[in-house]
Amino acid sequence: MPRILQVPAPLPRAVWLLSWVSFFADVSGEMMYPLLPLFLVGVLGSSRAQLGLVEGAAVLIVAMMTAVAGFRSDRRDQGRGHGRVPWIRWGYGLPVVGKATIALATAWPLVLGGRLLDRFGKGLRGAPRDALIADAVTSEQRGRAYGLHRAFDTAGALVGVLLSALLLWWLTGTPRDGAGAMAASAAAPTPAWVYRTIFGVGSALGLASLVLTFLVQESEPPPESCLSSSPGIPATIATPTIRGETGWLTLPGSYWSMLAVQIVFALAASSDTFLLLRASDLGFAPWTVVLAYALYNVTYALLSYPAGVLSDHLGRWRVIALGWAIYAGVYAGFALLPATQSWALWPLMAVYGVYMALTDGVGKALVADHAPPAKRGAAMGLFYALTGLATLGASLLTGLVWDRFGARAAFLIGSGFASLALLALPLLIRPRAPVIDKGD
Repeated sequence: MPRILQVPAPLPRAVWLLSWVSFFADVSGEMMYPLLPLFLVGVLGSSRAQLGLVEGAAVLIVAMMTAVAGFRSDRRDQGRGHGRVPWIRWGYGLPVVGKATIALATAWPLVLGGRLLDRFGKGLRGAPRDALIADAVTSEQRGRAYGLHRAFDTAGALVGVLLSALLLWWLTGTPRDGAGAMAASAAAPTPAWVYRTIFGVGSALGLASLVLTFLVQESEPPPESCLSSSPGIPATIATPTIRGETGWLTLPGSYWSMLAVQIVFALAASSDTFLLLRASDLGFAPWTVVLAYALYNVTYALLSYPAGVLSDHLGRWRVIALGWAIYAGVYAGFALLPATQSWALWPLMAVYGVYMALTDGVGKALVADHAPPAKRGAAMGLFYALTGLATLGASLLTGLVWDRFGARAAFLIGSGFASLALLALPLLIRPRAPVIDKGD
């Protein structure tokens, strides 16, 4: 029977548990994310430079800690409790404290401290969690596993955004997000206690993700995970590695080629806040901007699992290349969209969610494909760190170009870097390796 017609094996319990952990963590995080700039500027009176400092420091600490945590989580044989799970538990526990700190903050340095604690936790958990998912499944299940995780993660983000908006409406009597606090001519700002209440609820919901981590256990890679049976996985990964051989420099050459192309694309992937700012420039009310962000999360959540399944059968790079092509088109659309046709922003945001579904979870499965089991944590950490730093650079470049030359030039640069990454694929990525058939 052809492999594609076989009934897929059910995903392990660890994958489902980690998916629910991420769901509740994203409900908690997305309740705060859209409101944090408004709270800082509108309530605490911070400058835009201070806001940039907070977010820039957050990106940097995530990049640094993912590399460290990924590398350290590979060292499981030292007899001192090392492994993936402790990093995951700390990674989901610290953000609860960080969000509570922000809720109680009376000055921007306290927000900075809370934000850094929150992002420190994200840095601790990301690479070990994704490596643990790879440990728990076979190579044939990898795309489905990461697709399921991204679907739950994004569904949590959507619920968090909508819950935040609902609380704003209920607590203030109007479906607005307090953006009037950022403009001198706008109405009275949303009271500080409203923000603090929403942040407090988000922090409390984050406890659910922490509790669930105590049900997660370490996973040993299945024996067949050392064999390549999915299209496009290099034959070099089909050989077992010696336990304890960890480190970035000993990762296979195919990993570094894959990472180089991913970094080129990351230079295009600036912060999503620029998309929301573009919507505001086109005349969208703050409440409508939130709805557009929710629409993006809908398509992202709905298509993440199917995209992972598709990558198991067609190969990761084919799916990712399609996503990158969509990204280039969407950014060109944002660049060229005239104010008289601002309605077109809705389908653009929906299609942007398709790009994310095709690339996010599939990209993590691709990293796992190119990393031997004993080095997956280090491989994930390095991937997060370098692509995160490239994204930070992309965001700074986009902001500078926007300020000097306008939105059209900024978005066209993003589209150009995405096109460059597509052109680099055949140059840096080796042809598909033969599929190793293990039989029915």
